[in-house]
Amino acid sequence: MDLFLQTDQKNGKQNPENETKIQFLCRWVFYCLLISVLVGSVSAFFLIALDFVTEVREKNTFLVYLLPLVGGCIGWVYHRYGSRANRGNNLLLEEIHSPSSLIPFRMTPFVLLGTLGTHLVGGSAGREGTAVQMGGSIAHQLARFFPFDRKEHQTLIILGISAGFSAVFGTPFAAAIFSIEVIQIGIYRWKLFLPSLVVAWCSHLVCLIWNVKHTIFPMVPFQLELNLVLGIFLLSIASGLVAKVFIHSTHTISNYSQKLILYPPLRPVLGGLILVLLFSLGVSLDYFGLGVPFIQESFTENLPDAAFLWKLLLTSITIGFGFKGGEVTPLFFIGAALGNLFSEISPPHMVLFVSVGFVAVFSGATNTPLACAIMGMELFGFSAGIYFLVATQISYIMSGHMSIYPSQVIGKKKWFRPHSHVGKKISELK
Repeated sequence: MDLFLQTDQKNGKQNPENETKIQFLCRWVFYCLLISVLVGSVSAFFLIALDFVTEVREKNTFLVYLLPLVGGCIGWVYHRYGSRANRGNNLLLEEIHSPSSLIPFRMTPFVLLGTLGTHLVGGSAGREGTAVQMGGSIAHQLARFFPFDRKEHQTLIILGISAGFSAVFGTPFAAAIFSIEVIQIGIYRWKLFLPSLVVAWCSHLVCLIWNVKHTIFPMVPFQLELNLVLGIFLLSIASGLVAKVFIHSTHTISNYSQKLILYPPLRPVLGGLILVLLFSLGVSLDYFGLGVPFIQESFTENLPDAAFLWKLLLTSITIGFGFKGGEVTPLFFIGAALGNLFSEISPPHMVLFVSVGFVAVFSGATNTPLACAIMGMELFGFSAGIYFLVATQISYIMSGHMSIYPSQVIGKKKWFRPHSHVGKKISELK
């Protein structure tokens, strides 16, 4: 806090007034490379550790019964020592909107260990939230050692978000756009696209140097048929609505758990008990954890019709009751399963339906349609890019002014939504 206030007292002019453009460029090249190396290396460790704990759980299914115990430990640590770090991704967005203080470094080890603990016992969570939080908090720590003005504090967090996202998913272009798109709905900070892309690409390379392997998905060819176009259109609408249901479910569970359980560490204990009960009643282990193998299977085989609903339910319980991780990989699962279901409209085009659902549900839940479309192209090839662009926009419109990030600010209203929402946070809407 003190360091940030010192910046304010100097009216945002800690940098030498006579700094040349070359000096400015060299300074930020250094910062970008430093962020890339730090965030890329920590993210690589996280991914390797995540693979390890996932393998341990898959070989020892009894660990699922430890969900209440591990949930209680995570809840207690965050309650006792977490402070502002418990705000997660929303804290990053709030510090970009209204800079006030440094993001606590404790966010990095807390979310890292919390996510690994969640996955060790089978919590249905993702990894994007962890990587983004680690990236933003690590990047912002540079302000402890170097002088930055208020706008540069915001830039650091944005670059950290880009680095973390890219390192985890191996999609640098999507990461760069996501970091400038997620802040305000409908508004892009294009001035920061180039540095975000540089950081994203370098962070991705650092992960590769650490021998991290990203999931490989099939390339999707472009095809044009009337029933196919109609099916993709219907899938896009459904994706936005499913994203809306997911957001509402997660936030409702979170709100009710806070009202009913006053002692925070007990909330994930209850969530863990519910998950254990569902497992005991026969809910498949496919719906616990990340679910990457199930996502890959959705491209080649017919899944149970209710697969997307089971994953939606378990993830809402996991995140809503306070376990740690992200929502994005579960959203990929939900979208892929939904696309698999809609592929019955045109079975020969299953791969296209699954890939569209994969990115469309993500778009509706995060309000980042362009980043999601670009991610589709990076993961599945550019041939079907027009489908990704259209589907993510339709899903984005259909999900309304809702988000898995309540601290997102509405920069431009969506179609069919009131103009009075502009300028407000999602959390401020009634």
